[in-house]
Parts: sequence; C-alpha cells; structure tokens
Amino acid sequence: MGADEHAGRVRLDRWLWAARWYKTRSQATSAIAGGHVQVAGERAKPARPVRVGDEVRLRKGPYEFHIVVRGLSERRGPASVAQTLFEETEAGKAARALVAAELKAMPSPLPGLHGRPTKRDRRQLAKLFGWDEE
Repeated sequence: MGADEHAGRVRLDRWLWAARWYKTRSQATSAIAGGHVQVAGERAKPARPVRVGDEVRLRKGPYEFHIVVRGLSERRGPASVAQTLFEETEAGKAARALVAAELKAMPSPLPGLHGRPTKRDRRQLAKLFGWDEE
C-alpha cells in the first residue's frame, strides 16, 4: 500500500477530533468503540477510513447528529476551519429539534434536591409521608 492508496482518506477517530466533535482523540475512540458513531449506517471502528461524501451518524447525549463529510483533515485547527469539514443534513436538524422540544416539554425533577437529604430534609419527608407515626 503506497501513499497514493491512502490519499483522500483519514482515520475516523482523527477526523472526528479534527472536526472538533470531540476534545481529544481518546474521547473520539471511546465514542466509536461504544457504538455512538456509525458510518454509512454501519457501526465503525476507530481506524475506519473516512472519505469525502461519507454519511456519519453521531450520538452525543440525547441528540443524534446526521452529518456528511465535506472535507478531510488529520490536524485540529481553528473552529472556523473545522466547520467546513462537515455539513449537517436537514433531516438530522429536524430530528434534533424534535428531541429538544420533547426534552423541554418534560417535567423538571423536584427543585432543590442536591445529593443526600439533610437531617431536616428527612424530618420533612417523614412528616409528609407519615413515616414518623410508626
């Protein structure tokens, strides 16, 4: 395999890092290994070569991004350059907006709950639920 055979291809983990989807290559590798990244509808490996025109599905938290590779880079540069390496599909934007709307419509968890309850909190819960009457 010569250098000509590798022209126009970049490792998936390097491309995700260069396109600023992940802060480090190890984070990109972990996400790929965890099944959060698919290329052309198939689960990928970190060393999978990415070419211009490939469709990548990326899951970050509750959101799924559908992107098309528009440029290749093995080096992490400015954010303005990284934005030119991919283009998000309209279907991906619509699906992400739908998930955001669903999350916004969900009721929020009880306010003021941070960690373990204090002794005062336990007394109030016991009084509320009638636990102190045993």
